[in-house]
Amino acid sequence: MIAVLWIIGAYLLGAIPFGLLIGRAHGVDIRTQGSHNIGATNVGRVVGRPWGYLCLLLDIAKGLVPTLCASLLLPGPASDSYRQLTVLLVAIAAVLGHVFPVYLGFRGGKGVATTVGVALGIWPDFTVAMAAALLAYALVRFATGLVSAGSLTLAVVFPAALFVYLKATGAVLAEHWPFQAAAALLGLLIIVRHRDNIRRLLAGRETGLDGRGAGSGTRP
Repeated sequence: MIAVLWIIGAYLLGAIPFGLLIGRAHGVDIRTQGSHNIGATNVGRVVGRPWGYLCLLLDIAKGLVPTLCASLLLPGPASDSYRQLTVLLVAIAAVLGHVFPVYLGFRGGKGVATTVGVALGIWPDFTVAMAAALLAYALVRFATGLVSAGSLTLAVVFPAALFVYLKATGAVLAEHWPFQAAAALLGLLIIVRHRDNIRRLLAGRETGLDGRGAGSGTRP
């Protein structure tokens, strides 16, 4: 019962649409402007970059806070498999809350920032893997000028980096399959939520924060 309450609480926190709230505070329905997404990238494009950064931090926090709290406060030893599974379910619930928020008819964001947050809340496995994924994100985003290209890179590198980290630390992979499955699920969810971006990337029509394509030589 305690585990169920943690999972429900993480989902409800993750479902808070900070991007929409920031937009409304500026008299804008973010869902009708720019890319129509409630995430930080669209907030920065429509309302202004400082507000986009604020939305980014809040979206990260709503993944980090429930996951970190679950990691620290759930009873039992950290090595307990039931406890580990509960923490992972809390993490996934927070991301699903952002992507499918009950407050907005289950139409939410793409889950990148909240995935970063939940990964930072699970130490050390997810945190180390996410650090590698964030580095890859930064490199690709800088090279292309496209947030979506960086986000898709993060989605692929995150589960791959987790596998490499576990292998390098001598972990028994069969015993850590829930972590690998969770990382793969979160990465896949990000990719699926970026399907329209993938189509535009393949067609050469994807744009950066300033509305110009990667070929323009600009950076978001």
